[in-house]
Amino acid sequence: MGIVVYNTLTRTKEEFKPITPGKVGMYLCGPTVYKPSHVGHAVGPIIFDAVKRFLEFRGFEVTWVVNITDVDDKLIVEAEAQKTTVGELAERVAKDYLDAMKALHVDGIDITPKASEHIGDIIDICNKLIEKDVAYVSGGDVYFDVTRHEGYGKLSNRDTSDQEGQRDLKSGEKRNSGDFALWKAAKPEEPDEVKFDSPWGKGRPGWHIECSVMAMRYLGETFDIHGGGMDLVFPHHENEIAQSEAASGKPFANVWMHNGLTRINTKKISKSDPEMKAILASMTLHVLLKKHAPELIRFVVLSTHYRSPIEWGDEELAAKRKALESFHRLFERVERLAGASPYDDVPELKYDASSPTCVVESSPHDEGGLRGVCGETTQRFVAAMDDDFNTGNAIAALFEFASGINRHIESGKLEASADGAAKADVLGATRRLVGLGRLIGLFLDPPQKAGGDDLTDAVMQVLIQVRQHVRKNKDFTTADMIRDLLKEQSITLEDRADGTIWRKE
Repeated sequence: MGIVVYNTLTRTKEEFKPITPGKVGMYLCGPTVYKPSHVGHAVGPIIFDAVKRFLEFRGFEVTWVVNITDVDDKLIVEAEAQKTTVGELAERVAKDYLDAMKALHVDGIDITPKASEHIGDIIDICNKLIEKDVAYVSGGDVYFDVTRHEGYGKLSNRDTSDQEGQRDLKSGEKRNSGDFALWKAAKPEEPDEVKFDSPWGKGRPGWHIECSVMAMRYLGETFDIHGGGMDLVFPHHENEIAQSEAASGKPFANVWMHNGLTRINTKKISKSDPEMKAILASMTLHVLLKKHAPELIRFVVLSTHYRSPIEWGDEELAAKRKALESFHRLFERVERLAGASPYDDVPELKYDASSPTCVVESSPHDEGGLRGVCGETTQRFVAAMDDDFNTGNAIAALFEFASGINRHIESGKLEASADGAAKADVLGATRRLVGLGRLIGLFLDPPQKAGGDDLTDAVMQVLIQVRQHVRKNKDFTTADMIRDLLKEQSITLEDRADGTIWRKE
């Protein structure tokens, strides 16, 4: 069995079979760039970056498109509030978003088209839909007639009668309450930069048609995977399907993958919730990346299966930070043991269906007594990802792998041993672990090592000595206070047999 994936369209898991053998086209709805991106905007890109990395490991050539919505009512309102232009606002917010993606090692995006660059293509599709009598012009607006497209509602399992009041438009302008705008006539008070010429007068595209056009422009009329958050199933993705398939007469996307929504302190992100608005304002990606290591943010997202809600809060972050640090401590332990970094010379893992572990390595090494744990956990990792890209179970396999290496070190008393071959085996196994993590975008860079610049390290050594002094005098309250105050600054102290080290998270 190959990769199986849950398809929202069919509501079942099915074997993944790309349209063109060996090649995958994948589209993910990107941000509307009117305000700085928050943690919810990072979830989809992190998940689908991991999906692309694993697909490439499985031998597929993947083209991944993530759009930028830079023409939208929200940009007009926000630009006016900020006393700037829509173009300047969109460029600034898009750069903030893309900078965050780079920091989070969302490296796999191939194309980031902007809606404003595809106005001609959008007009062409609107014309085609009008010619086919599934769209109509009304007062400079162009609407899609949902009653004229057979199968409307198949993604969300809704009937056209369910859509009363879904769009904030006057019912007199439309044939049916559920009809949605493909093109919106410009209003006199709107800035000229968002007034584009069209056969129906000046105006701008609707949100749904933008994604359809950009997806088909770069991936074809039918492509393999369309992704996005569960909140986009209706109306956005439903409308994408209807207009795209009405225009082309072909299926739009074969597989629809929807990731769970982000919940902050157990509350679902909702921009209409005033309390949530205030929380999100303090949780932009720019702010979060100053407070937390990018790898931690990625680790939080990938620790859960993509279709489940992503929990975000202080307790969740603390638990995930502790879990991630267990890997970092192992890597540091192995580096001290073997005298070389597990992050260096990591073998490239290639999929091999004939191998019991499903992988071969570009630089094979003998893992000695670790061969069993290497093979078993590698197999579990690949099996987890083959089963609907279950990164949560894949990370569980990484934990098993790490525990096996730690047990092997301890049972063999390798830290007190001079057995170079055994230490080389441990280093090789740990590099295999790092290589597996990299298949979903983890362990790409070493964490900031203990220490820092000379002055910072000197100050930290003074604090460590003060803490050791008060502990020696059994003043554990002061010792704990020092540790906790440092923790508030994302500085962790680690007490070891050979002394105390510190690291900046």
